[in-house]
Amino acid sequence: MTAMMRQIRKQTLTIGLALAATLAAAGARADGLTPAIVSDPLTGVALDGMDPVSYFTDPEPQQGLPDYEYDWRGAAWYFVNAANRDVFARAPETYAPQFGGHSAMSLARGYLSDGDPRIYLLVADRLYLFYSAANREAFELSPAAALDAARANWARLAPTLQASRDPAGPADNPAQIKP
Repeated sequence: MTAMMRQIRKQTLTIGLALAATLAAAGARADGLTPAIVSDPLTGVALDGMDPVSYFTDPEPQQGLPDYEYDWRGAAWYFVNAANRDVFARAPETYAPQFGGHSAMSLARGYLSDGDPRIYLLVADRLYLFYSAANREAFELSPAAALDAARANWARLAPTLQASRDPAGPADNPAQIKP
């Protein structure tokens, strides 16, 4: 009987994790709120662990390490080294993806969807993520118009997002850097 109970618990846990993953893939949360910063719903890590500074400094973005973690706006951000982490900590708005990592083209079209950290553009020294390569290509046809529409829709949609767990921001809490 005990072995059967353990098996049932394992199956229940597996079903629960599968449901959480399905909700995350759909851009939803169990509480009905979309997070302000797109992050893994199980780990809380932004950009799938990619180093946000590396988008600006390397030919391709680099996978960050949990050893160089920084918490900002309710998400954990990983970096390839302490120098990148410290640069981000001084000016996170410069390096973090715009619109909290939501797809810029989806926003231009009037709705929220998570951006994919592997599908991105740097425009005017800002990082924009996209849901798909086709989304990015559509954006590239008229970036100025797409950004104007995305900004207008972001102003309307951003207040509906889950509030940040770090309202004071990183400057007021330097202890957020993981030693």
